[in-house]
Amino acid sequence: MTNKTFLTLHGSIYFVFALALFFVPSIMWPMYGVEINDQYAYFLSQHTSIFLGGIAAVSLMLKDIEAGITAKKLLTALLISNMLGVIITVYAGVTGIFVGFGWSDPAFFTFLSVLTYLQLKKQ
Repeated sequence: MTNKTFLTLHGSIYFVFALALFFVPSIMWPMYGVEINDQYAYFLSQHTSIFLGGIAAVSLMLKDIEAGITAKKLLTALLISNMLGVIITVYAGVTGIFVGFGWSDPAFFTFLSVLTYLQLKKQ
């Protein structure tokens, strides 16, 4: 896959989740077994969307980057971000924080980590 296709896909996925966690956290989080029970939890979900939206923006704004050292650094940073997602969401699943649809987050981050690693190898 080209960097443009990969970064468009990666950025779009993060953008959708950023929007969902900002606008409808009370719908999204209960699917994962997490309760939004006050204004602070609601705000923390919206706050999380800052970072998801930032990753989306970086991916989408740099989608035309060509293979080279800068592309390698960008993809390495995205790989680290996705791998942190694996670790944190597996922890949430193992400790019982995430239930129900919560299994999908480690799967999602693992999938993105694999895709990112494969794209990085092509550089």
